[in-house]
Amino acid sequence: MLEFLQRPVVVTADVNLSVVALTVVGLLSRLWRLTYPRAVVFDEVYYGQYISLYMKRVFFFDGSGPPLGHMLLALGGYLGGFDGNFVWNRIGAEYSSNVPVRSLRLLPALAGALSVPMAYQIVWELGFSHCAALGAALLMLIENALITQARLMLLESVLIFFNLLAVLSYLKFNSRKHRPFSPSWWLWLTLTGVACSCAVGIKYMGVFTYLLVLGVAAVHTWHLIGDRALSNVRVLCHVLARAVALLVLPVVTYVLFFYVHLTLLYRSGPHDQIMSSAFQASLEGGLARITQGQPLEVAYGSQVTLKSASGRPVPCWLHSHQSTYPIMYDNGRGSSHQQQVTCYPFKDVNNWWIVKDPGRHQLEVSNPPRPVRHGDVVQLVHGMTTRLLNTHDVAAPLSPHAQEVSCYVDYNISMPAQSLWRLDVVNRESDSETWKTILSEVRLVHVNTSAILKLSGAHLPDWGFRQLEVVGEKLSRGLHESTMWTVEEHRYGRSQEQKERELELHSPAQTDVSRNLSFLARFSELQWRMLTVRSDDSEHKYSSTPLDWVTLDTSIAYWLHPRTSAQIHLLGNVVIWASAGFATALYALLSCWYLLRRRRNIRDLPEDSWLRWVLAGALCAGGWAANYLPFFLMEKTLFLYHYLPALAFQILLLPVVVQQVGEHLCRSKLQRNLFGALVVAWYSAACRVFAVLRPLTYGDTPLSPSELQALRWKESWDILIRKH
Repeated sequence: MLEFLQRPVVVTADVNLSVVALTVVGLLSRLWRLTYPRAVVFDEVYYGQYISLYMKRVFFFDGSGPPLGHMLLALGGYLGGFDGNFVWNRIGAEYSSNVPVRSLRLLPALAGALSVPMAYQIVWELGFSHCAALGAALLMLIENALITQARLMLLESVLIFFNLLAVLSYLKFNSRKHRPFSPSWWLWLTLTGVACSCAVGIKYMGVFTYLLVLGVAAVHTWHLIGDRALSNVRVLCHVLARAVALLVLPVVTYVLFFYVHLTLLYRSGPHDQIMSSAFQASLEGGLARITQGQPLEVAYGSQVTLKSASGRPVPCWLHSHQSTYPIMYDNGRGSSHQQQVTCYPFKDVNNWWIVKDPGRHQLEVSNPPRPVRHGDVVQLVHGMTTRLLNTHDVAAPLSPHAQEVSCYVDYNISMPAQSLWRLDVVNRESDSETWKTILSEVRLVHVNTSAILKLSGAHLPDWGFRQLEVVGEKLSRGLHESTMWTVEEHRYGRSQEQKERELELHSPAQTDVSRNLSFLARFSELQWRMLTVRSDDSEHKYSSTPLDWVTLDTSIAYWLHPRTSAQIHLLGNVVIWASAGFATALYALLSCWYLLRRRRNIRDLPEDSWLRWVLAGALCAGGWAANYLPFFLMEKTLFLYHYLPALAFQILLLPVVVQQVGEHLCRSKLQRNLFGALVVAWYSAACRVFAVLRPLTYGDTPLSPSELQALRWKESWDILIRKH
């Protein structure tokens, strides 16, 4: 021990000064004057609302993406002491003193800054030169659109960060293939899976990069399986390790994001009506206050409100009123002229129905109650008009292929054939399942015609008060949500005597959905809603098409100073965008040429250079294609910022192609010198464009109308010029 103390302790560290320098300049470019402007900029109005709801623990629904991105932005607000008290209702609104602007914008800015050194490391890990790696990082540094997006409370820079982290982690893992199952091998493999999951957790667009990395890993694994030098057990261990890290771990991590999300948002709010009654009742306040203590089992004589399980186009309840269908519709078709039955999107006294036993006259719950079970036949009596729900062979108002649903004859009149409904508990565990409040999803099948009670979703004309059409659907197209209904509010009686008796009848079963609904049930429902509920994608002033992005024929005015001409625009560096597109096309042409030559057994590249070239194309050109081409198939409002993840991969490919041309196509020294001079001139032009567009990137410099007009290099660029 004494001998150990007498010897000096030497610690060595391998520090890449280029990475350190790039990190510093990246931080300076993204963090400089981060609180400017101290006003709501473009989509900050959208994300800010969710941050405030996080601060207040109020549930919200955002169908555009998973919750990780929102939670990271909210984390910035939490660390800055934000209490959520700010009204996010207008772009350009000045932030109040209680809004920690720097904290809210910090995480996107850090992600954007760290993408600069990460670009260097990816190109370096691909096996290309220091100059090529440095070129990729510097291009990432001066790309105007990436700077603009990273300096605001937006998520694209965070998505790009995790996309690049997934690729870098996989490359570092792959470079350790000669030291399998070492700690660093496990570290980078695990980090690959986590980064992929985070990319998907930020926005669903991240799944494209995840599938790309998964595809490259699958090809490498396939080659590994063919390695006869490895034993069967060794190969199996490799496959299992990759399956756990790249398939199981991302799924678990993704589910964990939702667990944290749902744990934080435990209070009822304005967005939860799109969820099922069971989900709503599991939230504190709101529906839980109304339904707590209700009888659990629906019995003959129960009074209920029936909510459509679909929630589309809006949440609504089975409803009737004294108005009747018109004798003749506008298209000349006739109706039954019976009492209208609709689905009404508001709580109303006309939403109440009484579950009646067809064989008995009374409308009261017996003591003890007789529960209704799956397969039982019931009648539904409208509470306010005492008319029976029925359907018949008359075409529905707006859905002529389906039957009209109406209320007809008082329940005292015996016409059972048109008013009998068989109860089908869809989510039953056994055929003797009872009909439960909130928890049971049921279908009502008309006994006489076999039609299923269904919400068509169409809005009735003015004679139907713009309420939603309900029909009898004869052709069953599976267990569609529009044919399923849930009892939301439930009571046993109306009179004071019945109310007193209801307290006795509640026992032993009462509704306590907060205990019955598990996390997995809430997660599954929320995930399904996010994937199926379409947001209102109306045309936007600054929306664009994918073809506009490549040629930069579009821009977005993010913010305009209320008094001066200073403004922020999402506008790319035209030199980088044009050269990146050219490099992608050139890579494709060169690859085809090399493949044709290799087919003729002519090897222009050594095998290691060829494999490096292919891997770079798979990850960089493939990353561009995977993050760009799917937008041609999407039916949603698109904006220029959707292209930025694809652009990041193009920027990585650009110096790779430049190095390839310089090393393998420039034969003589003179050609290489000329090419080097062209590269310097090209990069100088990119720097010049960055400097010229800088006032629109940072928005801190007022420009005169003539200067703004001079920056309008394309007519499609919507640069704002005040008229004095």
